[in-house]
Amino acid sequence: LLFPVCNLCGKCRPRDTDLLQPSLNFLYWSLHQTTPCSQQRAVAVLLSNVSLLELLQKVLECTWLWSPPSRPASLSSEDALLCSGWLLVASLLLYQHRYNTEVHQTLSVDLTEVLNTVIFRNKKPILLLVSIMQFLRAVLRQNFSSSLLVIVGQNTAPSAAQPQPSSLQDTALHPLAMQQVFSLVVSLQNLLVHKDLLLSQAVVACLETLVEYLYVKNQDVALHVASQPWHRFLLFTLLSGGQKSFLQPEVLRLMTLFVRYQSSNIISQKEISQIIQEAAEANIAELPEATSHALHLFLSQV
Repeated sequence: LLFPVCNLCGKCRPRDTDLLQPSLNFLYWSLHQTTPCSQQRAVAVLLSNVSLLELLQKVLECTWLWSPPSRPASLSSEDALLCSGWLLVASLLLYQHRYNTEVHQTLSVDLTEVLNTVIFRNKKPILLLVSIMQFLRAVLRQNFSSSLLVIVGQNTAPSAAQPQPSSLQDTALHPLAMQQVFSLVVSLQNLLVHKDLLLSQAVVACLETLVEYLYVKNQDVALHVASQPWHRFLLFTLLSGGQKSFLQPEVLRLMTLFVRYQSSNIISQKEISQIIQEAAEANIAELPEATSHALHLFLSQV
């Protein structure tokens, strides 16, 4: 069934949202809901279809082109298609790397546009931000070196008209620049304050992957980012309101991040003791799966 659906997508235009959106969703779930053996074959089928990849390229580019002055409160059909496109591409990046699948057509993405979408948001729907962050996590994990993806942007192809990286730190973090990193971190912190569950999960995961990437590139920069004083204010903000427990998945994962990178100015021995005390008093069997998993990671890190 993958063959006719791929071929059908390849014959569509990005504006054919009613047909494309469920088709891309079908391809996405075909990758995620099959056996490992069939998964490898499914990835090969999708990546061998040049017309599908060309269509996905056009869909991704529509992210910067479709910007109506006022977006509806609910997810529009155009935004839903963009979500499906970014999620599918993120999955293809993941599985192409895992199985080292042959690539017949590359995708080109402007890194500056991707970062600016998260940094400035511009009234983008939450689900679209989450989808783009999934893509960003995928490229960070692969060190911007996927054979499926060509990264373009102001920091990726220095020329006579473009200044060289302005510092050794920019060179080490290439294709990211220090200013982009700090802007992205601040934006992720601000998005966490919205306390939307789906958004919070995506933001914390993106922050984890970003700091891991920075640590490999430049440990000093990673430790500096992880120890920003604003993180402590962010934790207090997340713990305010109705649910003050430390046993919230996003809070536990943030705490784990700060413990991992030894940010003692963000999380102290007192907070660690409070978390352990809350865990000791909780009924572990009744905790949600996400909370149990986050607690396990935290205690293992401690």
